[in-house]
Amino acid sequence: MMIAPLPAAAVLAIRQESLYHEARVLILVCQFTQPGEPFRGLTKLAKIDFLLRYPVMAERLLPAGVAGPGVAPTDDERQAVESRMIRYKYGPWDDRYYPILGALVGKRLATFARVDGSTEITLTDAGRDLGMALEGTSPWAVVAERARFLRAHFDLPGRDLKDLIYEQLPDVVALPLRSEI
Repeated sequence: MMIAPLPAAAVLAIRQESLYHEARVLILVCQFTQPGEPFRGLTKLAKIDFLLRYPVMAERLLPAGVAGPGVAPTDDERQAVESRMIRYKYGPWDDRYYPILGALVGKRLATFARVDGSTEITLTDAGRDLGMALEGTSPWAVVAERARFLRAHFDLPGRDLKDLIYEQLPDVVALPLRSEI
């Protein structure tokens, strides 16, 4: 059976979506680490990325009045979601994390290692330089500002973030497994 090639527009859309997710994760890791310091844990990455992608959920976890200008969800964000995540046994997850991290490693923007049973993602100098360059551009400046805000308020181990989400966002936890959030 022969598989027909994808139309050029479809290939371009897939490539652009992939680059979008790679840039967001690159900025997130850049904001949560110092040069040479690893970002520890895929659970932490998934939970922090969930709060970055769904600012309304992050806002719900904060005490009243904590979100500042440029960080609070816009009216549009209150009505829509950034992109789909799936409810898994341990909370929100995106099946693209492995390919995203693999792409960053393949482009020599990050390294990926298992240390004492935990995943560590370390940006290379080129990855940190690109992340910082992206932060100064529109629309990535908002993503970087939100990532900084998340670091200030949610720089916790992945297990603690999972517990916080389970305790404070019961409607997300109550969703059936494998359903879209």
